[in-house]
Amino acid sequence: MNRKITANLLFAAVIIAVIAVVIIIGLTKTDPEEVIQGETDATAYRVSSKVPGRIAEIRFEEGDRVKKGDTLAVLDSPDIVAKLSQANAAYSAAKAIEDKAQNGARKEQIQGAYEMWQKAKAGLELAKATYERAENLFKEGVIAAQKRDEAKANFDAMTATEQAAKSQYDMAVNGAQQEDKAAARAQVERAKGAVSEVSSYINEMYLIATADGEITEIYPEVGELVGTGSPIMSISKTDDYRFIFSVREDYLPGIKVNDQKRVFIPALNKEIDVKISKIKNVGNFAVWKATKALDQYDLKTFEVQAKPLNQKEVEGICVGMSAVMKK
Repeated sequence: MNRKITANLLFAAVIIAVIAVVIIIGLTKTDPEEVIQGETDATAYRVSSKVPGRIAEIRFEEGDRVKKGDTLAVLDSPDIVAKLSQANAAYSAAKAIEDKAQNGARKEQIQGAYEMWQKAKAGLELAKATYERAENLFKEGVIAAQKRDEAKANFDAMTATEQAAKSQYDMAVNGAQQEDKAAARAQVERAKGAVSEVSSYINEMYLIATADGEITEIYPEVGELVGTGSPIMSISKTDDYRFIFSVREDYLPGIKVNDQKRVFIPALNKEIDVKISKIKNVGNFAVWKATKALDQYDLKTFEVQAKPLNQKEVEGICVGMSAVMKK
């Protein structure tokens, strides 16, 4: 009987001891610090083709870091090359016409016009002298009026011939009219514009990085045809990282725009100083936490964005890395 009582007392003592330990642990235990987990993001841009063509070369791979001005890919477009040859030929033809208009007639043509003018002048002088003699003889009554009139008509004709020859010579010396010169010059400018336009298309066959970044995705393969505006690759800017958190609204107290926080990056095992840059509603499609069953209210989710205070601190970071921020 005494043994049974002793066993019961021992069992009760153990139960009391366990309860005491649980109470002590409960009193001394601190709640774990609540954190908000998000991920690293960056502004991205797509490299697209302005002209259609076939992918001849891709010089980088996904995950590579590129610098502004790097040639990322090269297109092959025979149609554009042919159009450039046509534009250059049209420019050469227009330039030749302009040179002819500006330079005027050749030296041989000018010399020929001058000789014809001199011949007409000599004929005019002879006709003038003949007319003057006929006029004097007519006044003396030696010749009839018919002969005087014939000499006068020949003199008038030679005067007109000399003037026409002089005009032909002046035209040869002066070249084309100002209107013709202006028209020829306009044709040259038009052809030059066509060459510049096609040359710009040639330059578009080389796809250039417009900012430093990391290639996140490449869409076509070498040898594939791409159309105008087709995206070739996506690049995340390495100078514009940010951290995005999906925060339930009951966690928003204490988080305001322009607040400075510290974000822990597990992949780099380091903390980074950030500033809250944006808090926005992500829409009704976002995750809700239903609490109405507990006679409370539904909790909506907001997107919180934070940017590093110093972009150099995020060196080595990649898009998609986890980011942890204390509540």
